[in-house]
Amino acid sequence: MFAVVEILGQQFKVQKNQKLFVNKLDEKEGSKIAFENVLLIDNGKDFSLGTPTIEEYFVEAKIIKHLRGEKVVVFKKKRRKGYRVKNGHKQHLSEILIESISKVINPNKKTKDKKENNKNVTPVKTDPKKVTVKEDKEKLNLKLKNLGELKEIAKNKKITGYSSMKKDDLIKTINSSN
Repeated sequence: MFAVVEILGQQFKVQKNQKLFVNKLDEKEGSKIAFENVLLIDNGKDFSLGTPTIEEYFVEAKIIKHLRGEKVVVFKKKRRKGYRVKNGHKQHLSEILIESISKVINPNKKTKDKKENNKNVTPVKTDPKKVTVKEDKEKLNLKLKNLGELKEIAKNKKITGYSSMKKDDLIKTINSSN
């Protein structure tokens, strides 16, 4: 039985008791971790391909140790110019052991609980602080507009003397008229 799992944005083909080097995980050495982004399952008889993931399966792994990979040399050169730069780095890796590929008993239980919790929530009245956030967004939107668009807004709001104003002055007068 094997599975294709997405771990930190990379896809790996894994089997039980397989050791694997992946980009460094945040958990400590010896801790167990479960990967839920299973893209493909094949156990010899059944074959399942996710769209994009298979929600019924997950892969359990144990972090054996954290280490650094081999040095990668980055060499840049421009011919006939005397430009040569040599850099390098060692990638931080985690060695993991795949312990099992398991099927979840009740995969939809969490989603039902979330839907039921949302039905019981009562709507909250709007705070005056949220209204000021909207006003701040409107001010930012005015700063993104060009002078011609601002003059059109001023014309629609019947502001006089807008033709000789600079952009900052025009934004201030539009905001003060609100």
